[in-house]
Amino acid sequence: MPNMISLRIDGELVRVEEGHTIFQAAEAAGKQIPGLCQMKGLSPVGACRLCVVELAGVNRLLPSCTTPAQEGMSVTTQSARIKSYRRMIVELLLAERNHICAVCVSNNHCELQALAMKLGVTHVRYTYAYRSFPVDTSHPRFVLDHNRCIVCTRCVRVCAEMEGAHVWDVMGRGVGSRLVCELNRSWGQASSCTGCGKCVQVCPTGALAEKGCAVEEMIKRGQSISRLAETRGGVL
Repeated sequence: MPNMISLRIDGELVRVEEGHTIFQAAEAAGKQIPGLCQMKGLSPVGACRLCVVELAGVNRLLPSCTTPAQEGMSVTTQSARIKSYRRMIVELLLAERNHICAVCVSNNHCELQALAMKLGVTHVRYTYAYRSFPVDTSHPRFVLDHNRCIVCTRCVRVCAEMEGAHVWDVMGRGVGSRLVCELNRSWGQASSCTGCGKCVQVCPTGALAEKGCAVEEMIKRGQSISRLAETRGGVL
């Protein structure tokens, strides 16, 4: 029998297996914590910081997807402070690159867009970076638009942990970070790419898309990837 621990999440007593994260414990209790980098079947990295929670006795906010649940914890997943912090993160993501929803293939099918609406982000208070990153159209089936990437690394992890191809990685630092494949080759020249499309399906925005899709046509099937990972232990 697995060891069970008890903790309180938003005042509710929750029992989960030892080794679970706060995010998993909240999910088991039917509580939804937002996140753009987290996905079932993929290793947690805490990249987007949208899943932050308050922990009694700790001054700083903690990412719930990488913080282990421990006996006796008291966790708050929704508060004015947390909501303000999450809105700020979404605004910074929108300001960092050119997320123009009206001309995006993932318009109305975008997790960043949906989260912005849910959090009530009606405008951005920060100066737009207006960076101009290249668009890689060299792959025969897919396209990579760096201008819509939020560097959540879902594609990096699904390629390495499920497909075992290790095509993707991240280069640069800060706002200059961007996806690269095979030490900065163009996608069409990547000999390790199997063309499976898993990276495209898990992308939360329109950064990775199928060629031939017009505005609002790129519907992602990321949840099917999650179920496949759960049934196969995360490795194909």
